[in-house]
Amino acid sequence: PVDIFERIKNQTRSIHRVVWEMLFIAGEKHDARIVMDKSLDSIHNADELMKLFPDMLFLNVVRDPRAQIASMNKAIIYEFDTLLNTQVWVKAFDKARQLADQYPDRVLTIRFEDFISSEAEVINKICQFFDIEFEEGMLDIEHSNEAASITTRSALWESNSSTPIAANVDKFKSMLSDKEIETIESLTSDHMDYYGYEKMTPANIQISDSMQTMAENNSRVGRAKAWKDLAVNNPRDYMLRKFRADYLQMIRHRFEMDQQLQAI
Repeated sequence: PVDIFERIKNQTRSIHRVVWEMLFIAGEKHDARIVMDKSLDSIHNADELMKLFPDMLFLNVVRDPRAQIASMNKAIIYEFDTLLNTQVWVKAFDKARQLADQYPDRVLTIRFEDFISSEAEVINKICQFFDIEFEEGMLDIEHSNEAASITTRSALWESNSSTPIAANVDKFKSMLSDKEIETIESLTSDHMDYYGYEKMTPANIQISDSMQTMAENNSRVGRAKAWKDLAVNNPRDYMLRKFRADYLQMIRHRFEMDQQLQAI
């Protein structure tokens, strides 16, 4: 903490400045020129990040929303309902498109499906954007010791050491019901058109209050089950995630208490 304070004491105060200084320190220890944060939620902090770091770049990776939401439905960090995760997706890509329009030279958008079909070409494009030297070894993920190590750290990263499978592009068809697919297509219609994804349904479902309430109830039940399953199947991942969740809840509670005291 003292080291970080000394580094940034004369700069703009921001929690993001603290977080990124920690990443910079880690990068320095590995002699890295570039550090990256991979998170869908980082897009919501983009305005402040762009102002804090004038040389920051964003890689906007787009995937067919039906496939991505089918995957999100199984991830403990998201919701456990298609409607809710579709709303999360739409909110993120509304912001992503706004950011790309505002900073055209600092945002690179690629489609996951294009990466699958032209892996070398897309990776080369990404490397040029970040000023990273392209190496053929980047295509050989199955022999990467780093990737193999990452897969053991969390259930969310189990596939990180294998080459993306082309058949998974349409896997959502067996994972989602027809109604779920139409729900996704209805809410993401504009983005699907913009990014070039063809719809399978009329995409005209209207979301009612009762549908929203049911989705929230379903997600609560699914989340409780997912935490129980994680505790049994991956105790280490469970403990790490539980610690983080409890810590964030404690900070949120203290922040809310401070606000209440200030209001008195």
